[in-house]
Amino acid sequence: MCGVLFLYDTCLTPEECRARGGQALLALAHRGPDEGADAYHAGAWLGHRRLSIIDLGSSKQPMFDPEGRHALSYNGEIYNYRELREELLGKWTFRTSGDTEVLLAGLVTKGPKFLDRMEGMWAFVLWDAKQRRLLAARDRFGKKPLYFAVVDRRMACASELPALKRLLAQGSWSEDLDSTADYFRYGYALPGKTAFVGINEILPGHWLEWRAEDGALSQRRYWSLPAERFGGSVIEGEELLRSGIHRAVARRMVADIEVGCLLSGGIDSTIVASQAAALAAPRRLKTFTVSFADASYDESPFARAVASELQCEHHEEVLASHDPDTIQGLIARHFGQPFADPSVLPTALVSRLAARSVKVALSGDGADEVFCGYERYRARVILRWYTRIPVGLRGIAEQAILRLSEPTAHHSGSLRKKAHLFIRQIRQWQRATPYVAPELFAPEWIERLLPDLAKRGHAAPELPAAKSPGDIEAMMRTDALVYLPQDILQKTDRASMAHSLELRAPFLDSDLVTLAYSFPTNWHAGLVRGKRLLRRAARDLLPDPVARRGKQGFSVPVGDWFRGALGDLMPTMLTRDPGPLDPTVAAKLLREHRSGSRDHGLQLWAIYVYLTCRDQRLWSGAYD
Repeated sequence: MCGVLFLYDTCLTPEECRARGGQALLALAHRGPDEGADAYHAGAWLGHRRLSIIDLGSSKQPMFDPEGRHALSYNGEIYNYRELREELLGKWTFRTSGDTEVLLAGLVTKGPKFLDRMEGMWAFVLWDAKQRRLLAARDRFGKKPLYFAVVDRRMACASELPALKRLLAQGSWSEDLDSTADYFRYGYALPGKTAFVGINEILPGHWLEWRAEDGALSQRRYWSLPAERFGGSVIEGEELLRSGIHRAVARRMVADIEVGCLLSGGIDSTIVASQAAALAAPRRLKTFTVSFADASYDESPFARAVASELQCEHHEEVLASHDPDTIQGLIARHFGQPFADPSVLPTALVSRLAARSVKVALSGDGADEVFCGYERYRARVILRWYTRIPVGLRGIAEQAILRLSEPTAHHSGSLRKKAHLFIRQIRQWQRATPYVAPELFAPEWIERLLPDLAKRGHAAPELPAAKSPGDIEAMMRTDALVYLPQDILQKTDRASMAHSLELRAPFLDSDLVTLAYSFPTNWHAGLVRGKRLLRRAARDLLPDPVARRGKQGFSVPVGDWFRGALGDLMPTMLTRDPGPLDPTVAAKLLREHRSGSRDHGLQLWAIYVYLTCRDQRLWSGAYD
């Protein structure tokens, strides 16, 4: 993958732009270690870091059109670029054989409507020197990031926040307290927002236009979640789904170098690996996984069994404990803002492992949102039956469950853990507020932990309307618009690119997504497990132990860490600079957790990451 940079600042000379941009290029070196280049063009500076995947010897960036009017810096892969190239031959004389020039040709000749024809993942900036206009965009689901800031008539864009700081080398970034409130509710900033005032991210499925002449800025949607309805039978749906998965994986095997696969041992990555192994033959597919010492979190035996059956070249590494330097490095050099999902640690570890052997790997990301895989969807099905129990009996049952101590074991192996999680879920749904994303802290805890921010937060983006309290489809679509880009895809992009590894997600193929969302929800959701249709369509691709498994996810035993060494660090961190946090409430959470009565591991991790950001002076530090 690559890194993208753009700077327009009339207060700077070309030499000053290049000097500042050079620092930003260094900050993005991990995204493109193969080459770094820049260009100053009609008042604008463009920078690019390249990870060479297609057309290795050519396709240099920034790339200019033959007239020298347009300059492009692009991060991504367009999987159908060969077909698009054929369509453009009558309008463009190609000088290279890669997808970068196809994107440039399409944008110059067709404008933003060309985005509708593209299949892949992307973030780019296109500078029009004649009209002094910037066009920038992100892919449909936001797999690739692009942040921006507009100050007066100055505009800056970057693939990552730490690089954007170097482009804006003056003053300090102030904390957006609405985003801080959102962070403690959900674990991340909401779409389009960041942890900083005036620093934004282009929304997934949108393109942005900025004009230097008058500073006018607009952002427009070019793609929405599909709403078509399938009219065929379940058998016909299975057949179409199976062929769609094969086509999606085949598209993402397109590269001029070897492609590997991250393999967790769950059904999503197993399906992808099965298809990829067949397409890679006679070469043995390389697969990669992370194991844990805690057996309730460890999926590596399943991954090993799948790799053996598929005759893959399997690689494995153990995540034994938490290393504070790892998360501090990820925050400071890659995220640049609080991010509360601890599974970024094994994702970074498996990415480092894979990057030793390949530059590109496939993953199973997106399948849970598209095929109804999360346990919270199954809980929604159970809720329909649960609400038929008299209110008094439900209250007695809930209080009895909450009086039980809560283990730190993974919920897949603990009935008590599942019961606690279910009670939390139904209490979230019983509140009148619409569903935005899984809650990290319940409102009553927000009021105590962040008393000055309890009523703050950004408005949620436009979300699908629920037809009923048990509308699973609306929940799935909302997760695709919020949880997927802000948590899953942000995590996988930063963790993989930290090690110069490109990750591709076949389950987010736009044709496959359109097909999956066209099916009736009850084809996906079940009382016992989710992904019903996906399991049926891929049943001969799944070994029996994998096919019978429930949802586990890429979880981390943070609960145990806070009952050990990581918990010992927290009291000191709370005394240094807690910001809007009430340290006495945070200390109470820690005591409850360490006593064994409750598992506050994820909540304590969110506090720990936020305090780490304050220790690193992300908000008070200078841009450079």
